[in-house]
Amino acid sequence: MNSRNTSRPTWNDVKAKLADFDHAGLIGLVQNLYAASKDNQAFLHARFSLSADVLKPYKVAIDRWLWPDVFKNQFTSVAKAKKAISDYKKAIGQLAGLAELMVFYCERAAGFSNDVGLQDEGYFNALVRMFDQALKFIDTLPSIDRRELLARLDSVRRTCHNFGYGVGDDMDTLFAEHAADEERR
Repeated sequence: MNSRNTSRPTWNDVKAKLADFDHAGLIGLVQNLYAASKDNQAFLHARFSLSADVLKPYKVAIDRWLWPDVFKNQFTSVAKAKKAISDYKKAIGQLAGLAELMVFYCERAAGFSNDVGLQDEGYFNALVRMFDQALKFIDTLPSIDRRELLARLDSVRRTCHNFGYGVGDDMDTLFAEHAADEERR
């Protein structure tokens, strides 16, 4: 009979085992993790800034899940698109990169909806929430970095007036609140 503890392993359990590794063993472990998945590869490339465009794999994922190929019977997944942003945040989390991914998310979601005439209230609600988060996040950036991102969100806002469910109106309200906050500063 196995006398091991049957509870779920935690980070502390893993960390205790890692303490037994030497340098070569750790390198081998990281190599195995790297080979195990493209997500791990993207994480390590971003963490160590090994690519000229560390955002590319995250944008590819966002694009795939927010603007699927309808002719190949692909579907949307807000959760998987948001996961790409979360994965980037865990890997490197640079503020400008996070803001770029949030704005890109809004652009792709609005573009797909406009292009195919999508009428999905859940998808629209997620878009409005990301739009709000992007506006708030952009506020944390230096003013020189905000202009272009805000202009892109303004374009998204205008596109969203083509949708139902009050999406454009919600974005008008959020954008106006943001502009009022900017004026108070």
